[in-house]
Amino acid sequence: MLPREESLAILAEFLRVHYCERVNGISIDTIVELGRVVLQANTFVYGNKFYRQIIGGAMGSAFTLTLPNIFMWKWERQTILPKLGFHEIYGRYIDNVFFKSNESEDKVKELLEAANNFHPNIKLEYHIGKSIPFLDVVVKNNNGILASSVYHKPSTQPTVVSFLSDHPRHVFRNVIHTALTRAVRYSSSFEVFNNERRAIRLMFLYNSSDPTLLLPDYLKLSDSKFTQMLLTSTSNIMNQDELIESERHITIYSSSYTTRQ
Repeated sequence: MLPREESLAILAEFLRVHYCERVNGISIDTIVELGRVVLQANTFVYGNKFYRQIIGGAMGSAFTLTLPNIFMWKWERQTILPKLGFHEIYGRYIDNVFFKSNESEDKVKELLEAANNFHPNIKLEYHIGKSIPFLDVVVKNNNGILASSVYHKPSTQPTVVSFLSDHPRHVFRNVIHTALTRAVRYSSSFEVFNNERRAIRLMFLYNSSDPTLLLPDYLKLSDSKFTQMLLTSTSNIMNQDELIESERHITIYSSSYTTRQ
């Protein structure tokens, strides 16, 4: 649970640092007061008694989701970011943090322990290694070259919306398109993408996929727009020869997929 008054003070600091003295005509002081109302005016009834929340904020509130993010902004500015080199990679999603470092493991642990002792309300578990999952991406260090792929939790089952259900057909097309788009964006080479594509295919087969439904979306893989996604994807490091080969294999896969059903 975040301390309310400290969080509101950091909110005001965040707005001033980003030159937001007024947001939609509302001053920072007014925003802070409105935030205080949101945090303090949380009540519920249980056992014919009224209760008021006195620590933290209500789960599911848009404001109490944004406020911890701003709180972590303050935390990272004073703990991690000043000690990382300008050439290092750093990323954060709320309280999930990823960064790379060329320092020794002992130095990295020292940095992380100091960050964990910065505030009593922030205690993070950390993992150090040459292969680290961050959200739904796995980042690997292959002899100094970073590679990425889609992360699958060990406990995850290969299930999606059953293709035998009565959902509208566009739902299934969206599932296919989303899975393939994620594979393109997260795969750092065509080989990695090809492995993920096979896993996607098996997952759809496991969920009783309909070949007539899958065919249009797989044919789109050979379209120039999808090929352009392979070129422009920020995580893709294929060379031009691999790209040409990938387009050829994607097209072959599109036709052979239907043939095998």
